[in-house]
Amino acid sequence: MKFVKETGFLEMPMRPVNIGLSDEQREGVCKLLNEDLANTYLLQIKTKKYHWDVVGPQFRSVHELLEEQYQALSENIDAIAERTRALGFFPLGTAREFVEVASLQEHPGDIPMATEMIKRLQSDHEHIIRTLRQHIDTASEEFHDEGTADFLTGLMEAHEQMAWMLRSFVDGEAIETVHSNPHKDSKTPVGATTDSN
Repeated sequence: MKFVKETGFLEMPMRPVNIGLSDEQREGVCKLLNEDLANTYLLQIKTKKYHWDVVGPQFRSVHELLEEQYQALSENIDAIAERTRALGFFPLGTAREFVEVASLQEHPGDIPMATEMIKRLQSDHEHIIRTLRQHIDTASEEFHDEGTADFLTGLMEAHEQMAWMLRSFVDGEAIETVHSNPHKDSKTPVGATTDSN
C-alpha cells in the first residue's frame, strides 16, 4: 500500500470496483467526500470544545445542545468515511490532513461567550451547507454519481437542521433582549409623577 501525493489517496491492490462509474468518476467524488469529511471533523472538534468551555447563565442549555450536535456530527463523519470506502478509496484520517483539506477556519486559543460560540457554529454549518450544495451539483452533473449526490443531500439537510437550531437560539437571545424591559425607553411626561400613590 502506498500514498499517492498527487491524488491524496492511498493506493493498494484490490479487486476492481464495477458499479457503473469509472475510476476517474469515483476518484473525483471521493475528493469531494474527503473535503466534506475534513470540514465535518473540524466542526465536530469546535462543537465539542465549545461544549466543554461554555459558561454563564445559558450553560446547561448550550452544553446540552452542543452535545446533541457533536454526536450527530460524529455519526456523519462515520457515514462520509464509509461512503468513501464503498466507492473504493480510503478517507482522510489524520489531523494534519483534515486541517490541510478543510475550508473551515479554526480559532485556537480563543474562548468566546456562549452567544458568540453559537454564532460561529451557525456560520460554520452554513459554510458547509453551501459547500455541500456545490458538491451535490458536481457529483451529479460532472461525475454522474446520483448515489453520492443523494447521500450529500441528506448530509446537507442535517446541517440545515443544526444551523436552524443554532440560529433559533441566537434569535431568541435578541428577542429576549428587546423585550426584557419594555419600560426602559419610555419617558415620563413633564409634570407627571412616577409615584404609584
